[in-house]
Amino acid sequence: MIEKIKQNPRLRRLTLWLLTPSKRPRPRWWLRLLRPLLHPAGKGSKICSHARADIFPWHRFVLERDAQIEDFAVVNNGAGDVRIGEGSRVGVGSVVVGPVDIGRYVFLGQHVSVQGLIHGYEDVTQDPNLQPLMLRPVKVGDYTHLGTNSTIMAGVTIGERCQIGAGSVVTKDIPPYTVAVGNPARAVKRYDFEKKEWVRV
Repeated sequence: MIEKIKQNPRLRRLTLWLLTPSKRPRPRWWLRLLRPLLHPAGKGSKICSHARADIFPWHRFVLERDAQIEDFAVVNNGAGDVRIGEGSRVGVGSVVVGPVDIGRYVFLGQHVSVQGLIHGYEDVTQDPNLQPLMLRPVKVGDYTHLGTNSTIMAGVTIGERCQIGAGSVVTKDIPPYTVAVGNPARAVKRYDFEKKEWVRV
C-alpha cells in the first residue's frame, strides 16, 4: 500500500494533504490525536501542554521512560527518526528536528537547536523550500549536557558524558568525556581516567 502511494504522484499528494496542510507543515488535528497510539511514550515520560510535537506516522518517534519535552520546545520527525532516551529532557524553547538520536539522561538547556538536516540550496533557479533536504543524522551520547543557546549542526556525533558550553556551535564530532565551548566549538577539557580528573587540552 505504502509503495503504491509513493509511486503514484496524485495519490501521494492527496495522502500528504490528508496528513498535513501544504502551507502549514504540521500534523492535522486528527493525526495529533492519534499520536499516543502511533508512537506510544515510555512510562513517566511527558510532553508539556505548550510544547509543539510535530510527529508524523512515516518516521519513528521514541520518547523513552521518564523523558520530558518542556513547554515551547519543538520536536519534529517529519524528515527523519527522533529518539529521546530514558530520563532525557528537552529544555524550554529548544528545537529537535530528525534524524536525531538523543541518548539516556541527556539534558538540553533552554533554546538549544539540534537538527539532522540541511535545506537544499544547490539549484539557484529554484525556491530552496522546494529542493530536497540533505539528511545528516545527529547523535548525542548518554549523560551529555548541551548548554543554553547551543546549536548542534547536522551530521555531528557527540560522545557520552560531554559538556557543551552555552552559546556553542558544534560543527564537528566531539569525543566522549569532553568539555567543548565556542563558535565553532573546541575541546577545552577531557577527563583523564588515570588522574581521575578533568584536564585542560
